[in-house]
Amino acid sequence: MNERLLQFIWQFQYYNKTQLTVVDGTPLTIIYQGKLNSNQGPDFSEAKIKIGNTIWAGNIEIHVRSSDWNMHNHNADANYSNIILHVVWINDLQLTDKNGEPVPTLELRPLVSKIMLQHYDQLMQSKGFVPCENHLPLLSEMGWLAWKERLVAERLQRKTGTVLKFLQQANNHWEKVFWWMLAKNFGMKVNATAFEQMAKSIPINVLAKHKYQLNQLEALFLGQSLLLNGDFKEDYPKMLQREYKFLSAKYQLKSINKEPDFLRMRPANFPTVRLVQLAALVFKSTHLFSCILEIETIEQLYELLNVTANDYWHYHYLFDEPTEYKPKNLGKTMTDNIIINTIVPVLFAYGIYHKNQQAKDKAVYYLSNLSAETNNITKEWKSKKVINKTALDSQALIELKNNYCNEKLCLNCAIGNKLLKADA
Repeated sequence: MNERLLQFIWQFQYYNKTQLTVVDGTPLTIIYQGKLNSNQGPDFSEAKIKIGNTIWAGNIEIHVRSSDWNMHNHNADANYSNIILHVVWINDLQLTDKNGEPVPTLELRPLVSKIMLQHYDQLMQSKGFVPCENHLPLLSEMGWLAWKERLVAERLQRKTGTVLKFLQQANNHWEKVFWWMLAKNFGMKVNATAFEQMAKSIPINVLAKHKYQLNQLEALFLGQSLLLNGDFKEDYPKMLQREYKFLSAKYQLKSINKEPDFLRMRPANFPTVRLVQLAALVFKSTHLFSCILEIETIEQLYELLNVTANDYWHYHYLFDEPTEYKPKNLGKTMTDNIIINTIVPVLFAYGIYHKNQQAKDKAVYYLSNLSAETNNITKEWKSKKVINKTALDSQALIELKNNYCNEKLCLNCAIGNKLLKADA
């Protein structure tokens, strides 16, 4: 037994409440178990109970053993002076209040289903993809929908924290924030940090001055990423080298510390290709984030993000290494990735920051109307018969796996709750 499980049992009243008594035999009725307190102080507040013929209102404290009260030094803490009930798993010590009177204590151990405890232990010991995988999908379709909406809300709130940190660094310049996050997204997981550093290394006013010259944007992005340092044979990379040498000297630019990685990567995701696609997007649009705010439909987003690298890259993935013709379009998968992981979070954060409900609603609308992501996590969920049709589904399932299942937070999960409730 642990205190978090005991809090869970008490919060949802998953125990036998027939003929309850405190440890001295006095009848006990739980009118309201109280509100779980996640801050400092007693575990539950605003509770209401009846002991004998007297109704009490106040706080309830939860411990595995009643002696934990002294171990946690609650006897010296004024926050615990008005406890109306001490709920414990094992009553190994009779507590008294400051007046020497016994503290009313309820021992839960004889009242809780052994089957529920066994299932909880199985969840905690599980080595599967998710602890409850043998019981899925378990929730009804409506139950899953409600839980996914909450998971997506939590995910967007957490990502909002990241966006607002960027906003602070950018002195409240939303275009700059969007540019940094967009570049980071183009780097994918492997090169996200390198691409973010590249974006931050180029002042946004420099970007604005040269956005109408595609070759200068390419030179800036590739040069700042340490990808123009070779002794090239072909005219195109030599031209970019000259442009970069001039621009870096003019603006006294400092490049990033480490070249982006190419290892274990599909050629279409090589940093060279992604950087020139990013340059094409900046070249195509003016005030990108302002455009995002004005756009109303997914079709308009696709049009905005419909870019391709210049002709040189249709025959190359790397400088001086010609390949068969392959247009370097951004592609639907990458376009969706940018909408889901850059546009939606920044739009949602903008809505929170400016109290703009329309921006927040638009962000959720995009997730609800984009196709689901396909990756190792979503494939596993699908194999467990869990619905994954939209980006809202896939984002929720990624959040659930990474921040609940991996951490074994089954007591905080709608699925774990449903499973344990059935055994209570």
